[in-house]
Amino acid sequence: MSVTRHVLLRGRVHGVGFRAFVEYAALDQGLEGWVRNRRDGSVEAVFAGPAAAVAQMVDACRAGPPGARVDALDEREGSIADLKPRRPGERFSVLPTA
Repeated sequence: MSVTRHVLLRGRVHGVGFRAFVEYAALDQGLEGWVRNRRDGSVEAVFAGPAAAVAQMVDACRAGPPGARVDALDEREGSIADLKPRRPGERFSVLPTA
């Protein structure tokens, strides 16, 4: 069963390699989606794929890379439309800050 999840992470998530961590882990799990910094200091991401792999990815985001501190993770159900910001031809994109 395939699912899509939209997550928003707050804490010390900028300047610690969070986007690269998410991109590497998502591609390693075979997921589709994207990640980007937000001007308010948070990180936003969308993951799509097998339910177990998406759940594992969300759990990985709770910990983050070394140097990160995740104070809050808001998660909601996503849709195929949430994948639209991805760059054409990419399975998983690191997008510009929004």
